[in-house]
Amino acid sequence: MIELTDKDIKQLAEKGISKETMLSHINTFKEGIPFVKLENAAVIGNGILKFSDAEEKKLIAFYDSKLKDLDILKFVPASGAASRMFKALFSFLGTYNPAEETLEAYLTRTNDKDIKKFSEGLERFPFYKKVMDRLNLKSDAQGEKVFSFIADLLGENALNYGFFPKGLLPFHKYESSAATPFEEHLKEGALYAGSNEKANLHFTISEQHEEMFGEEFKASGPKVSADTGITYNVDYSFQKPSTDTLAVDMDNNPFRNEDGSVLFRPGGHGALIQNLNEQDADVIFIKNIDNVAVMKDAKAVADSKKVLAGVLLKEQEKAFEYAALLDSGNVDDAQLEEIKNFLGTNLNVRFTDDFDSKSDNDKIEILKDKINRPIRICGMVKNEGEPGGGPFWVTNGKGEVSLQIIESAQIDMDNSQQADLLKNSTHFNPVDLVCAVRNYKGEKFDLLKFVDEKQGFITGKTKDGKELKALELPGLWNGAMAFWNTIFVEVPLVTFNPVKSVVDLLKDSHQA
Repeated sequence: MIELTDKDIKQLAEKGISKETMLSHINTFKEGIPFVKLENAAVIGNGILKFSDAEEKKLIAFYDSKLKDLDILKFVPASGAASRMFKALFSFLGTYNPAEETLEAYLTRTNDKDIKKFSEGLERFPFYKKVMDRLNLKSDAQGEKVFSFIADLLGENALNYGFFPKGLLPFHKYESSAATPFEEHLKEGALYAGSNEKANLHFTISEQHEEMFGEEFKASGPKVSADTGITYNVDYSFQKPSTDTLAVDMDNNPFRNEDGSVLFRPGGHGALIQNLNEQDADVIFIKNIDNVAVMKDAKAVADSKKVLAGVLLKEQEKAFEYAALLDSGNVDDAQLEEIKNFLGTNLNVRFTDDFDSKSDNDKIEILKDKINRPIRICGMVKNEGEPGGGPFWVTNGKGEVSLQIIESAQIDMDNSQQADLLKNSTHFNPVDLVCAVRNYKGEKFDLLKFVDEKQGFITGKTKDGKELKALELPGLWNGAMAFWNTIFVEVPLVTFNPVKSVVDLLKDSHQA
């Protein structure tokens, strides 16, 4: 039994974490988190839908026809710091001295591909002019130029972009100005998430950046509103301290900082299910802050989102009809079979082999449970080697088969059969979701009831030179939505434009 000091109990209270939650974290470390069991990769025709151009046009028209009566929200996880994006540049500042070595010699010596790309594409970055206007270069040497450029870009007493949230960096260079991801999300919102000349956007951010986001909205909001005719309602939330997870030492005892306090760490993006649970709308679009296209691709991106939303509304309409019928109590055998077939064919629900032998009352209760769930439509792009979760049919600990988005860390790579399923999968998830979170009566589901706690991660870390184990919560679009009704749809690659490294900004999809 873990003995907690008065200081520990006070620390838990300040974070809003119960003693029971802390003990459950310790139990998770002791038991471990099992790998998922993949049954098959989801592919076109078995778990992933692919629509023809004509079908897509119909779905877009269906969504557009419903727009004026819908309460829509665009939900954007945006707390990512830019420091990781500039990792290669920080490393370069620490290892290169332009007074001692030419850039060419450095690149030959180190084979630093990121710095090579960065230096060759320097003038194509959206912040090029801003930095160059600040520099007073006295040398024509490329090494001096690149080093000074990066030092000004990242220096604490200069632009300090390494401190910025990723969403507020210049991403795209247009004729008259550069646009941040935040501004691009506003523009996107007008194209597919606006209703009755209004658009609602919610950003999950770090508390330290709230003022910066507010300033950016003041600067870009009026301009985008004037261009789009849309009035924006923008609000923010922060990852809750109560979702932080306990770190333990290698003996599964709470890891203690040098001052004796217990170490808690942020629980990962899965913590945002709490933030999402506080939102309420008919349709919620979810997309990461750094996944934005330049405006020449905006219509293709918007049309893809409308296709997903059209699928959502179409299937939800039928699900609501069946949910109401089940609640009426006036349902015959033929209707029970019809509802079961709808759930299986349209919402990818799998039933146990003994379902058909159950009593009508038992069947009704099972069908009610299966149909009264939030729905998510997830875009899937063809796998072209980018990192990201993949779509799979998975069997959970209770023997239930369902469609899930699975990360490679959840898969037992020492099991050749499981590793082969991952290797031969055809699609991956670019975090492109459209969600419905209300039941047929208009009541919002409690999303916390649909989380699979067994889909978290345990990782090894170090602090103060000591090893520790950290716990990451089930990911927002992974285990946090494990018990939702799920549909996967193939979407075009143009919808996937993440910026993980600064050199990604040189890709054609980020050049206006």
